[in-house]
Amino acid sequence: MKLLVTGGLGFIGSNFIIHILKNFHEFTITNVDAGLYGSNPRNVYEVKDSENYKFVKGNITDTKLMKKLIKDCDAVVNFAAESFVDRSVLDAKPFLKSNVKGVLTLLEILRFTKKRLVHISTDEVFGSLKSESANESYKFNPSNPYAATKASAELLINSFVTTYGCDCVVTRCTNNYGPRQFPEKLIPKTIILANKEKKIPVYGNGKNIRDWIFVDDHCAAITEILMKGKLGESYNISANNELDNLAIVKKILAIMGKSADLIEFVEDRPGHDFRYSLDSSKIKKYLGWSVKTDFDEGLEKTIKWYLSHADWWKNLPNKILNTTPWKN
Repeated sequence: MKLLVTGGLGFIGSNFIIHILKNFHEFTITNVDAGLYGSNPRNVYEVKDSENYKFVKGNITDTKLMKKLIKDCDAVVNFAAESFVDRSVLDAKPFLKSNVKGVLTLLEILRFTKKRLVHISTDEVFGSLKSESANESYKFNPSNPYAATKASAELLINSFVTTYGCDCVVTRCTNNYGPRQFPEKLIPKTIILANKEKKIPVYGNGKNIRDWIFVDDHCAAITEILMKGKLGESYNISANNELDNLAIVKKILAIMGKSADLIEFVEDRPGHDFRYSLDSSKIKKYLGWSVKTDFDEGLEKTIKWYLSHADWWKNLPNKILNTTPWKN
């Protein structure tokens, strides 16, 4: 199969590419990425010389380029997105361009083909939850501009499935962690700052809850959905590892042998959802997927990766580790 992966220099996209090329030798991948702030060419270093891999620099809003690339592939897996919530609070316009206009560009091309689109969405489309877990039919209630653009993209996709019969499948996953994650995110930021013996910012009181999944498990789920997912369906992906942010930071500090005195509570960001939670029984029942990585095991792997790949992050600008990026 010839796959077109969009946004494959980012965290999840690059791990997906590595997962596919390691496990499916008959696959070829073309990776198109605009090289924006969340992209890192070093993420695909181990496969860059593979005869089954090709990189193209470009934006998914470029209709001419995307027509050419889609013509040469069998299916598209769309990771391309502006994804950092804090930045969307500061300026929503880039999120609208990439997350909505970019998806529309892909759909307008794909509707004249029978090629599959697997679109990577997020649990944030459902907004903050109290005690329940959202299944695939739960109502959208996005709280921030990033989540709103992802929900908008899903609605566009649903309309193209209904109107044109496009072969589209949507995935929604909980918070990912693992190697190659951009250091603005909680877990890599905590690891890097702790390693430097610097203060670790925690929003509010640190009690906001997320469900964490190791990125390899997410990539395996996307693969199952690509192969066996039903046209027009959406699939939630979660690992049932609900922990608050403060507990995550303390776990990392304990593993690294660092003092909890490094924790510094900072002003909460606007629209900060309290809890996300997904019911992933559908993908387990119908596609046979299951989580393989225990959270503590995955966290130790992640810490070891960052500490042994200091060259990957040591030259990043200090502003990436800013305590409140939404104020920049």
